[in-house]
Amino acid sequence: MHSHHNGLKTAALLGLLTAMILGVGYWFGGSTGLVVAVLLSLGMNAAGYFWSDRIALRSMNARPVGEAEFPALYRMVRELSVEAGQPMPRLYVSPAMQPNAFATGRNPQHAAVAVTVGITRLLDYRELRAVIGHELSHVYNRDILISSVAAGLAGIITMLANLALFLPLGGGDDDDAPNPAVLLLMLILGPIAASVVQLAISRNREFEADASGARLTRDPLALAEALRKISYGAQRVPLPADAKVASSAHLMIANPLSGGGLSALFSTHPPMAERVRRLEEMAARAY
Repeated sequence: MHSHHNGLKTAALLGLLTAMILGVGYWFGGSTGLVVAVLLSLGMNAAGYFWSDRIALRSMNARPVGEAEFPALYRMVRELSVEAGQPMPRLYVSPAMQPNAFATGRNPQHAAVAVTVGITRLLDYRELRAVIGHELSHVYNRDILISSVAAGLAGIITMLANLALFLPLGGGDDDDAPNPAVLLLMLILGPIAASVVQLAISRNREFEADASGARLTRDPLALAEALRKISYGAQRVPLPADAKVASSAHLMIANPLSGGGLSALFSTHPPMAERVRRLEEMAARAY
């Protein structure tokens, strides 16, 4: 039921984005603009579905790693995958020193789990295993399809907004002056990129992944302690609040941005204190 619900949300998200693109295309170019917008929307929908995982991984400069390079990480992912009876996801490591992690991909057969160098240095084995359990739960709950598509589409929209600066749309006597139409397009597309993520992502999915991840690892207190450390570390080493990172921020186990600007627009995480409290209550009920 959960995966079916996320499938419907994904279809609705792609449909909403298509309608927005067609509207903008017709506004700027009439029937010709509408044809261009149709082709553009088809391409963006395909990219969002098939390549959203690559877009998210690239936003964090994550690279694939093998067992020889990160044996402990590889072992815990393999053991938890076997425990869950699910295929082994691809593993990636981002060079970011901020402690964070995320999962991406359209289904368990095409999933990837990424961690930052910062989180591998901050957490002990038990805590990192709990974080991996959380991320794998996003995969098994089929959260990552809607999350990854939203991240991919938001990234594409933001890229188009940046490219709009170079479009020869005309409308000014001074060739070097900013085109009012282009500036308006950027003002429209920026908030749309944020809204796409906000509409698509429910904060409850983090609570659900915390709970199911803790059941998978049988260690809710380890995840609670990991979240405390990650929250503190993320605040001390915020990632740059640029569009590339912001469009994938909702995928992270903790908000990677500082408190203002784009972070406020893209904030999709529930309060960390509430997540920790729920995990501690879960542990208390188990013993």
